[in-house]
Amino acid sequence: MILDILFPNRCLGCNRIIDADFLVCEICFEQIDFTHFDYFGDNFIKEKCKLLFPVEQASGLMQFKKENLSRKIIHELKYKNREKAGKVLAQWTSERLNFKDRKPDLLVSVPLHSRKQKERGYNQLHLFTEKLSEFYGIPFDHNLIKRNYYSKAQALKDKKHRLETENTFSITKAITGKHILLVDDVFTTGNTVATIAWEILKAGNNTVSVLVMAIDI
Repeated sequence: MILDILFPNRCLGCNRIIDADFLVCEICFEQIDFTHFDYFGDNFIKEKCKLLFPVEQASGLMQFKKENLSRKIIHELKYKNREKAGKVLAQWTSERLNFKDRKPDLLVSVPLHSRKQKERGYNQLHLFTEKLSEFYGIPFDHNLIKRNYYSKAQALKDKKHRLETENTFSITKAITGKHILLVDDVFTTGNTVATIAWEILKAGNNTVSVLVMAIDI
């Protein structure tokens, strides 16, 4: 309580003091570039994924543009120790995404290397995925996919190095006949989710869908 008084939570858009559980005020919320994609229809991210692997469905919550509020939210989540932002993003997702009667069987988030996770203190996708699991009643598995190599952040890599993802990930256990929803933060080239998707597809008679927090378009 004292910390809330001394260091109040402020809107990421306008710096106004807001409730501790919020990211932005009501006014700035209207400035967020939500995608409004149809999960079951054709959309930008689904078309991109189709070029890389046989995707079932795909969607993203926000647009990730230069200097926009969505980008600031993601950066706060990943690099400014705002892990709880994942909970808010999950809430926003649940208000916009309806799986109807075709829910995936399992939620799987893109893993960090153990060294990277130790440095950051958390995986920015875990709380987001866990809250989605609660909202939709879908189990999650943070350990199904293993990242084999330590590397610097995607945002710090040039495009050439982002494409170098061969053998980056591996499956840690047998899995077959499952519809897996692969969860990531930002979709850029799509190579990360494609690399993981192919590992899942090769593991058995599985299908893969994709959900991301933001799409770099």
